[in-house]
Amino acid sequence: MSEHAGRWALAEEGDGWWHAAPAGPGPAAGAAAAGPRLRVRDPAEAVRAAPAGTRWVWRSTAAVYPRLLAAGVRVERCHDVEDAELLLLGHEGRSGEPRSAAAAWARLSGAPVPPDPPQRAPGRGAQDSLFDPQPAPVPLDALLAVHADQARRLDATAHPDRMRLLVAAESAAFLVAAEMNRAGLPWRADAHRALLTELLGERYAGGGEPRRLAELADQVSAAFGRRVRPDLPADVVRAFAGAGIKLKSTRRWEIQGLDHPAVAPLIAYKKLYRIYTAHGWSWLADWVHDGRFRPEFVPAGTLTGRWVTHGGGALQIPKVIRRAVVADPGWRLVVADADQMEPRVLAAISRDPAFMEVAGRPEDLYTAVSRQGFSGDRDKAKLAVLGAVYGQTSGDGLKNLAALRRRFPRAVAYVDDAAKAGEEGRLVRTWLGRTCPPPARSGDPDEEPGGEAGVPQDRDESWTPGHGSTDTRARGRFTRNFVVQGSAADWALLLLAALRQATAGMRAELVFFQHDEVIVHCPAEEAEAVAGAIRAAGDRAGRIAFGDTPVRFPFTTAVVECYADAE
Repeated sequence: MSEHAGRWALAEEGDGWWHAAPAGPGPAAGAAAAGPRLRVRDPAEAVRAAPAGTRWVWRSTAAVYPRLLAAGVRVERCHDVEDAELLLLGHEGRSGEPRSAAAAWARLSGAPVPPDPPQRAPGRGAQDSLFDPQPAPVPLDALLAVHADQARRLDATAHPDRMRLLVAAESAAFLVAAEMNRAGLPWRADAHRALLTELLGERYAGGGEPRRLAELADQVSAAFGRRVRPDLPADVVRAFAGAGIKLKSTRRWEIQGLDHPAVAPLIAYKKLYRIYTAHGWSWLADWVHDGRFRPEFVPAGTLTGRWVTHGGGALQIPKVIRRAVVADPGWRLVVADADQMEPRVLAAISRDPAFMEVAGRPEDLYTAVSRQGFSGDRDKAKLAVLGAVYGQTSGDGLKNLAALRRRFPRAVAYVDDAAKAGEEGRLVRTWLGRTCPPPARSGDPDEEPGGEAGVPQDRDESWTPGHGSTDTRARGRFTRNFVVQGSAADWALLLLAALRQATAGMRAELVFFQHDEVIVHCPAEEAEAVAGAIRAAGDRAGRIAFGDTPVRFPFTTAVVECYADAE
């Protein structure tokens, strides 16, 4: 098949067979593909028969690639039709329309458009997907026609080269996620159990709270002079009210300054109770098997393109629990954090000459900014930069922002313009073309953005479309951040794709990713090469995404046996 290397489409047509054919630049809609066709029982047969470097066009990477990995087959490149459809619908101002391959084919052929199957709720294991409603099969010729239509629509976008890059990068991210899900994060269950016993004490028979929590609960009750359940916020608020102290909540910042003997044991209880419920013995039994934690990473699970996980709390592993994340014998964890990623991205997308120059210096970005109008005060400089991104425009934030605007006017204007566009209800895009959905029109039914029902929103994504909201200022604050955070997420896709490519010939495996941090598990002798590959991938991602700018994307990298030692 070497003469047909390039793009091949692969589809399961519902007859028990898999069908593959050249995709090329795309046949006319509805027409049969030219060239040879394959009809096989196992998709791995088709991939093995294809030349190296083939870009596979398929309905969904999440639906196909885990099966290939289980058969020992790894692909270099793919085009995820359903993710591309989601991105294109958003770019066309049609967020919320069904994004499945079956829906795309129905729109193209004039047939009734089926709704997307309901998304699997977070917290369920990957095996549960076997029992979820499955989308209708899409014949190979229909898949080819949808692919061709997507190519035409990509050509019609505002910046076709960037949008094609986004689609390719996010398709690669789904390959990375599937490989990470299969590899798993190394996790020592014995170390975790010992840690829980050290922190929480022994467990009592019958399933009650462990010893240390029970002791702290008794101390809280003794301080109030009556039985109080510290795990019930309403009970704690009533107890403080009985002591003449009015509280709106039991959050730490509200209670830690109170002069009452219950405060110290209550804070200690809350800290340990969170570990007990979020990463305790039950969590360990549910999520760690065969020495690995597999939380099921989901690329583009939020509006900005950031990743989420289906349960397991992988993106909020407490520092103390990281002591259980230990490399295999003779292996290491290469832990890399991107330094001040979002401010550097703002410098690149705003094309502010002074800000780009600062973001290209071989030093801490906030320290460099602090010398540009903040008298060397790094904390003020940091607050000013983050205030510009997140929209802090009151108190000292307003004064700091004014100083930042004088030094870096184009950078501040860039996020100001995004905020204004959001307030006016216009479409707002990341640098590569990911689109923030417009606000729902009055009377529109509630809808989930981009068909991502059931997927938790990122903590920084405080605005959600489709609920009749008239809070235009809230949307403006969101879109101000969206152009930066979303563009940073786009850069991270390219980072992962470049790193995957650079480590393809190694035994190293990507095992963890969150926003600005990546962990690679590798033999000790590969650690230095992996650390260099991460740095090179960051620079390459910056050049590919933003062109030839002075901006650099450095990493703080640690080679450790235990994740906790990377602090």
